[in-house]
Amino acid sequence: MRSVLEPTRRGKSSGAQQLVNRDLPQVLRVLDTDPVASCMVAARLQEYGLDTHGAYGELWSRGGPGTSLCFSGANLVPLRGGRADLRAFAERAIRSPRACSSVVGRRELALPLWELLADHWGPARDLRADQPLLALDKTAGVEPDLRVRRVRPEELDRYLVAAVAMFTEEIGVDPRAGDGGRGYRRRVAGLIESGRAWARFEDGEVVFKAEVGSLSRRTGQIQGVWVHPEHRGLGVGTAGTATVANIVVASGRTASLYVNCYNEVARRAYAKVGFRQIATFATVLLD
Repeated sequence: MRSVLEPTRRGKSSGAQQLVNRDLPQVLRVLDTDPVASCMVAARLQEYGLDTHGAYGELWSRGGPGTSLCFSGANLVPLRGGRADLRAFAERAIRSPRACSSVVGRRELALPLWELLADHWGPARDLRADQPLLALDKTAGVEPDLRVRRVRPEELDRYLVAAVAMFTEEIGVDPRAGDGGRGYRRRVAGLIESGRAWARFEDGEVVFKAEVGSLSRRTGQIQGVWVHPEHRGLGVGTAGTATVANIVVASGRTASLYVNCYNEVARRAYAKVGFRQIATFATVLLD
């Protein structure tokens, strides 16, 4: 029996091809038609372009950006396409050693792509098949926490304690594993230095934190929302998220985030802020 990913006969544009910088204007126009769901990729392309050496990831297409797109980097992110396009993306992905830590994107694309990859990359460490993608394009519906502010570079060590706690709680692994935390520390330091990490400190300890992990021209995607366990249930997360969302909206962008469907506490908080669901994401976490 032929493998599900056995290469099919090659016709015109049958395989996924890597796009290059001359394709960038068209790609960005396509991503602008779905600015919230494509924020992670759009932000990276707007900053780095389509690096033909793949230093910041690659963008693939089968038949042109208007019909199929998939980003391959630290995450594998299908952006548009039909079943034949997803098959081509999967075929290309398994030709080289896996570099991504997750498959993530609109559920209707990410889950079928994972089905094609599972025999080669599986089993998944965790499959989160229902993650409401939320958006807010106006001032928050609750009072913001005025004590939430940008984190300063000299506060990295104190902020990092909360960031590690959040990551471990949310993802289920310690981000310091493997290299002693050097890579994660650099990533968090980069967010702080770029002014995209926000926190409320009390007695030198982080009570609330959040980051704008991806910032495109149209959207700011909030991530890493976390409240210290001793301060949960007091509205700290709701007010803190309102602060960060208001800052994103005030910049002329839509604030966005996605959340696990089973996290009812967070979903109620985001609803109070004014976020509304516009799509559904899915994430497949890999070892």
